[in-house]
Amino acid sequence: MDGSSSTGQVRPIGRRVFLGITGLGLLGIIFGSKAQRSVSDAIGSGLGGLLPGGNRFRIYSITGSFPNIKPASYKLKVTGLVHTPLTLSLDQIQSMPSVSLVKDFQCVTGWRVSQVPWEGVKLSDVIDAAGATTEARAVEFYSYDGADTESLTISQARLSDVIVAYRMLGGPITTAHGGPVRLYVAPMYGYKSLKWLSEIRLVKKASLGFWEQNGYPVDAWVGNYNGRQDAPIT
Repeated sequence: MDGSSSTGQVRPIGRRVFLGITGLGLLGIIFGSKAQRSVSDAIGSGLGGLLPGGNRFRIYSITGSFPNIKPASYKLKVTGLVHTPLTLSLDQIQSMPSVSLVKDFQCVTGWRVSQVPWEGVKLSDVIDAAGATTEARAVEFYSYDGADTESLTISQARLSDVIVAYRMLGGPITTAHGGPVRLYVAPMYGYKSLKWLSEIRLVKKASLGFWEQNGYPVDAWVGNYNGRQDAPIT
Protein backbone atom coordinates (compact mmCIF):
# COMPACT_ATOMS: atom_id res chain seq x y z
CA MET A 1 0.00 0.00 0.00
CA ASP A 2 1.78 3.14 -1.20
CA GLY A 3 -1.04 5.60 -1.80
CA SER A 4 -0.31 5.83 -5.53
CA SER A 5 -2.85 5.62 -8.34
CA SER A 6 -2.40 3.67 -11.55
CA THR A 7 -1.16 6.85 -13.22
CA GLY A 8 1.71 7.15 -10.78
CA GLN A 9 0.25 10.18 -8.99
CA VAL A 10 0.07 10.25 -5.21
CA ARG A 11 -3.46 9.69 -3.96
CA PRO A 12 -4.18 11.73 -0.80
CA ILE A 13 -5.03 9.63 2.25
CA GLY A 14 -6.74 11.25 5.23
CA ARG A 15 -5.26 10.74 8.69
CA ARG A 16 -8.46 9.32 10.15
CA VAL A 17 -8.65 6.69 7.40
CA PHE A 18 -5.10 5.56 7.93
CA LEU A 19 -5.43 5.53 11.72
CA GLY A 20 -8.40 3.23 11.32
CA ILE A 21 -6.45 0.87 9.09
CA THR A 22 -3.24 0.63 11.10
CA GLY A 23 -3.98 1.84 14.64
CA LEU A 24 -0.53 3.44 14.58
CA GLY A 25 -1.05 6.84 13.02
CA LEU A 26 1.83 6.40 10.57
CA LEU A 27 0.21 8.39 7.81
CA GLY A 28 2.02 10.59 5.41
CA ILE A 29 5.06 11.56 3.54
CA ILE A 30 8.25 10.96 5.52
CA PHE A 31 11.27 12.98 4.51
CA GLY A 32 14.42 14.69 5.72
CA SER A 33 14.33 18.30 6.79
CA LYS A 34 17.06 19.19 4.29
CA ALA A 35 14.92 17.90 1.43
CA GLN A 36 11.52 18.99 2.69
CA ARG A 37 11.15 22.10 0.55
CA SER A 38 11.55 20.43 -2.86
CA VAL A 39 10.15 17.02 -1.97
CA SER A 40 6.99 18.19 -0.22
CA ASP A 41 5.98 20.44 -3.09
CA ALA A 42 6.68 17.70 -5.67
CA ILE A 43 4.93 14.81 -3.92
CA GLY A 44 1.94 16.46 -2.26
CA SER A 45 -0.18 14.56 0.24
CA GLY A 46 -0.58 10.84 0.74
CA LEU A 47 1.42 7.90 2.01
CA GLY A 48 5.04 8.04 0.92
CA GLY A 49 8.15 6.01 1.54
CA LEU A 50 11.21 6.67 3.63
CA LEU A 51 13.49 9.21 2.05
CA PRO A 52 17.12 9.83 3.02
CA GLY A 53 17.80 12.64 5.43
CA GLY A 54 18.08 13.55 9.09
CA ASN A 55 15.00 14.89 10.85
CA ARG A 56 11.78 13.44 9.44
CA PHE A 57 8.22 14.68 9.41
CA ARG A 58 5.11 12.66 8.66
CA ILE A 59 2.57 14.76 6.84
CA TYR A 60 -1.10 14.42 7.83
CA SER A 61 -4.24 15.64 6.09
CA ILE A 62 -7.71 15.36 7.62
CA THR A 63 -9.45 15.96 4.31
CA GLY A 64 -7.17 13.86 2.10
CA SER A 65 -5.80 16.93 0.31
CA PHE A 66 -4.03 20.22 0.94
CA PRO A 67 -5.56 23.69 0.56
CA ASN A 68 -3.32 25.65 -1.79
CA ILE A 69 -3.18 29.28 -0.64
CA LYS A 70 -0.93 31.61 -2.60
CA PRO A 71 1.14 33.83 -0.28
CA ALA A 72 -0.01 36.97 -2.13
CA SER A 73 -3.68 36.19 -1.45
CA TYR A 74 -3.32 34.84 2.10
CA LYS A 75 -5.51 36.47 4.75
CA LEU A 76 -5.69 35.82 8.52
CA LYS A 77 -8.80 36.99 10.34
CA VAL A 78 -8.73 37.91 14.04
CA THR A 79 -12.32 38.02 15.29
CA GLY A 80 -14.62 37.43 18.24
CA LEU A 81 -14.19 39.22 21.55
CA VAL A 82 -11.78 41.88 20.31
CA HIS A 83 -11.97 45.65 20.14
CA THR A 84 -10.62 45.82 16.59
CA PRO A 85 -11.29 42.84 14.30
CA LEU A 86 -8.40 42.37 11.88
CA THR A 87 -7.78 40.87 8.48
CA LEU A 88 -4.02 40.50 8.04
CA SER A 89 -2.09 39.76 4.87
CA LEU A 90 1.13 37.75 4.96
CA ASP A 91 3.10 40.97 4.44
CA GLN A 92 1.37 42.58 7.42
CA ILE A 93 2.10 39.57 9.63
CA GLN A 94 5.73 39.59 8.55
CA SER A 95 6.00 43.31 9.33
CA MET A 96 5.21 42.64 13.00
CA PRO A 97 8.06 42.01 15.48
CA SER A 98 9.36 38.54 14.70
CA VAL A 99 10.55 35.76 16.97
CA SER A 100 12.81 32.82 16.11
CA LEU A 101 12.71 29.50 17.96
CA VAL A 102 14.60 26.24 17.67
CA LYS A 103 12.27 23.69 19.22
CA ASP A 104 11.21 20.07 18.81
CA PHE A 105 7.97 18.99 17.17
CA GLN A 106 6.40 16.06 19.03
CA CYS A 107 3.50 14.15 17.48
CA VAL A 108 0.98 12.48 19.77
CA THR A 109 1.51 9.25 17.80
CA GLY A 110 5.08 9.04 19.11
CA TRP A 111 7.49 10.47 16.55
CA ARG A 112 9.54 13.59 17.17
CA VAL A 113 11.57 15.94 15.00
CA SER A 114 14.30 17.58 17.07
CA GLN A 115 15.57 21.15 16.93
CA VAL A 116 13.33 22.54 14.20
CA PRO A 117 13.97 26.22 13.34
CA TRP A 118 10.76 28.27 13.41
CA GLU A 119 10.09 31.93 12.70
CA GLY A 120 6.94 33.97 13.12
CA VAL A 121 5.04 36.33 15.39
CA LYS A 122 4.06 35.68 18.97
CA LEU A 123 0.38 34.78 19.12
CA SER A 124 0.10 37.17 22.05
CA ASP A 125 1.23 40.05 19.81
CA VAL A 126 -1.47 39.22 17.26
CA ILE A 127 -4.09 39.09 20.02
CA ASP A 128 -2.87 42.41 21.44
CA ALA A 129 -3.02 44.04 18.00
CA ALA A 130 -6.75 43.24 17.91
CA GLY A 131 -7.25 44.09 21.60
CA ALA A 132 -8.88 41.26 23.53
CA THR A 133 -11.88 42.27 25.62
CA THR A 134 -12.11 41.39 29.30
CA GLU A 135 -14.64 38.67 28.46
CA ALA A 136 -12.18 36.69 26.34
CA ARG A 137 -11.07 33.54 28.13
CA ALA A 138 -10.05 31.29 25.25
CA VAL A 139 -8.91 31.33 21.65
CA GLU A 140 -10.24 29.18 18.81
CA PHE A 141 -8.32 28.50 15.60
CA TYR A 142 -9.67 27.58 12.16
CA SER A 143 -7.93 26.11 9.14
CA TYR A 144 -8.23 26.81 5.43
CA ASP A 145 -8.88 23.09 4.99
CA GLY A 146 -12.41 23.70 6.31
CA ALA A 147 -12.14 20.78 8.74
CA ASP A 148 -9.47 21.26 11.39
CA THR A 149 -10.09 23.40 14.46
CA GLU A 150 -8.17 23.91 17.70
CA SER A 151 -8.26 25.98 20.86
CA LEU A 152 -6.14 27.28 23.72
CA THR A 153 -6.92 29.16 26.91
CA ILE A 154 -5.86 32.81 26.93
CA SER A 155 -2.99 32.01 29.30
CA GLN A 156 -1.77 29.21 27.02
CA ALA A 157 -2.07 31.45 23.97
CA ARG A 158 0.13 34.05 25.65
CA LEU A 159 3.07 31.70 26.21
CA SER A 160 6.25 33.00 24.59
CA ASP A 161 6.75 29.82 22.51
CA VAL A 162 3.30 29.85 20.93
CA ILE A 163 3.62 31.59 17.57
CA VAL A 164 1.91 32.33 14.29
CA ALA A 165 4.64 30.84 12.10
CA TYR A 166 5.52 31.66 8.49
CA ARG A 167 8.99 30.10 8.25
CA MET A 168 10.39 26.71 9.29
CA LEU A 169 13.41 24.62 8.41
CA GLY A 170 15.17 27.61 6.88
CA GLY A 171 12.51 28.74 4.40
CA PRO A 172 8.87 29.77 3.94
CA ILE A 173 6.49 27.11 5.22
CA THR A 174 5.44 24.85 2.36
CA THR A 175 1.85 23.91 1.63
CA ALA A 176 2.46 20.37 2.88
CA HIS A 177 3.68 21.73 6.21
CA GLY A 178 0.69 24.04 6.64
CA GLY A 179 1.89 27.16 4.88
CA PRO A 180 1.96 29.90 4.14
CA VAL A 181 1.00 30.44 7.81
CA ARG A 182 0.39 27.92 10.56
CA LEU A 183 0.18 27.83 14.34
CA TYR A 184 3.12 26.41 16.31
CA VAL A 185 2.45 25.51 19.96
CA ALA A 186 5.87 24.35 21.13
CA PRO A 187 5.03 22.78 24.53
CA MET A 188 2.04 20.77 23.26
CA TYR A 189 1.57 17.79 20.97
CA GLY A 190 1.59 18.53 17.27
CA TYR A 191 -2.15 18.40 16.65
CA LYS A 192 -2.42 21.71 18.54
CA SER A 193 -0.15 23.35 15.93
CA LEU A 194 -2.95 23.86 13.43
CA LYS A 195 -1.94 24.08 9.77
CA TRP A 196 -3.20 26.52 7.11
CA LEU A 197 -4.32 29.00 9.75
CA SER A 198 -7.27 31.08 8.51
CA GLU A 199 -8.86 32.57 11.62
CA ILE A 200 -8.10 33.34 15.25
CA ARG A 201 -11.30 33.85 17.25
CA LEU A 202 -11.41 35.01 20.86
CA VAL A 203 -14.29 33.54 22.85
CA LYS A 204 -15.66 33.18 26.37
CA LYS A 205 -15.37 29.40 26.27
CA ALA A 206 -13.74 27.33 23.54
CA SER A 207 -15.44 24.47 21.75
CA LEU A 208 -13.63 21.16 21.44
CA GLY A 209 -11.21 21.10 18.54
CA PHE A 210 -11.32 18.46 15.81
CA TRP A 211 -8.89 16.08 17.50
CA GLU A 212 -10.38 16.61 20.96
CA GLN A 213 -13.71 15.53 19.49
CA ASN A 214 -11.90 12.39 18.38
CA GLY A 215 -10.50 11.55 21.82
CA TYR A 216 -7.27 13.52 22.20
CA PRO A 217 -6.63 15.61 25.35
CA VAL A 218 -7.73 19.26 25.43
CA ASP A 219 -4.63 20.24 27.43
CA ALA A 220 -2.02 18.61 25.22
CA TRP A 221 1.21 19.23 27.14
CA VAL A 222 3.99 16.98 25.90
CA GLY A 223 4.68 14.36 28.57
CA ASN A 224 2.90 11.21 29.64
CA TYR A 225 0.43 10.18 26.96
CA ASN A 226 -1.46 6.90 26.93
CA GLY A 227 1.24 5.18 28.98
CA ARG A 228 4.09 6.52 26.84
CA GLN A 229 6.51 9.03 28.34
CA ASP A 230 7.65 11.82 26.01
CA ALA A 231 10.31 14.30 27.09
CA PRO A 232 8.75 17.75 27.57
CA ILE A 233 9.69 20.41 25.02
CA THR A 234 12.17 22.83 26.59
